[in-house]
Amino acid sequence: MRRILAMILAGGRVDELSVLTLFRPKAAVPFGGFYRIIDFALSNLMHSGIEKVGILSQYRSTSLVRHIGVGYSWDMLGHSRGAVVLPPFRGAKASDWYRGTADAVYQNLEFIQENSPDLVLILSGDHVYKMDYNDVIDFHLATAADLTVAFKQVPRASANRFGLGNIAGDPEEVGGPLVDYEEKPHRPRYDWASLTIYVFRTDVLIQVLEENQRTGKSFEFGRDIIPSMLGRFRVMGYRFRDYWGYTRTLDEFWETNRDLLPFRAKIDLEKWEVRTNLDNERTSSRAPSAFGPNAEVQDSIIPNGCWIEGRVVRSVLFPGVVVEAGAEVRDSILMYDTLVRAGAVVDRVITDVQVEIGPQARVGEGSPDRPNRRHPDLLSSGITLIGRNSVIPARRHIGRNCIIWPNLPGERLRIDVPSGETVE
Repeated sequence: MRRILAMILAGGRVDELSVLTLFRPKAAVPFGGFYRIIDFALSNLMHSGIEKVGILSQYRSTSLVRHIGVGYSWDMLGHSRGAVVLPPFRGAKASDWYRGTADAVYQNLEFIQENSPDLVLILSGDHVYKMDYNDVIDFHLATAADLTVAFKQVPRASANRFGLGNIAGDPEEVGGPLVDYEEKPHRPRYDWASLTIYVFRTDVLIQVLEENQRTGKSFEFGRDIIPSMLGRFRVMGYRFRDYWGYTRTLDEFWETNRDLLPFRAKIDLEKWEVRTNLDNERTSSRAPSAFGPNAEVQDSIIPNGCWIEGRVVRSVLFPGVVVEAGAEVRDSILMYDTLVRAGAVVDRVITDVQVEIGPQARVGEGSPDRPNRRHPDLLSSGITLIGRNSVIPARRHIGRNCIIWPNLPGERLRIDVPSGETVE
């Protein structure tokens, strides 16, 4: 049998998600009513029969450690099985932290060598997709590759945000030799974007990581290691053609969550059989959701533990959310234990956990044309973002493209907040 070790890159904060990643890495951000983003990679591994996993994390990893536990939720518990969170350990200085994706794996070469795998499968922990990794592994073995990189075709207009590959051969085939690779080029020449899914022969991985450390040019797979391997090793590109959700920005996070909703239905979590840790946030012990006599729900996800008396439209709620009588939630994502008081209106809003929207408050009103003044690149489409444990007082009006920082007591918001403002 092939011995395969998976390494999940789950260490980054990702500034583009703003206050959602102030206290957790991106991979641990709640998604889709029940889940964390890392659940998709872990579930794919489970269904692919890959049961030994190292999770590379360094930024505020407490929530990730709590969520992963010992891997029980994904059947990764037992002899020769397990999910292990691997923080940086080389030293105590900031410079000893993971300096990039390649450095993170390099710092854990001992973990790799202890497990003696034939192949190392390296994955990003912050993408939303369903894949049988055996398909790309079989392709890797059939082509006698030293490295196989998985790609997804993307619109050329947005391709400059990704690492892009030129895969030789018939474009209708599953893959072919990777003849060129560019990391986030200013003027893209290709439209196949790297999914940050790499299959390495173990000896080749160790060789290129050690070479890279000696040169010190880069500590990223995409920026230096993959281009440096072209022409020296047998590098193949694998074409993935199914759904892939990117959640790097707030707009993408919002859109990918909406792909779950019935009116879009691009993601079928039941068919995907995604697993999560149901003990986290007391999800498994919460009561069934309840609905008042005047409740109205359209095209939304309402998990257990919710109490709905008002109106919810095209929204994703998490366990513990309460929408009181006369309140309305539209086109929003409300995370665990968010409380929307009577008569409040919430429109195109993302709340982190344990947020309270006061009675008759209006959050997300006005024109979306004014971007966030401090962070125009983060918020310009009309989404308003509220950090964890913050309180919006009664009858307060909050505009669009606003950011309300975490742990903000109601008395800090003594006046209305116009569109495009940030309140700390």
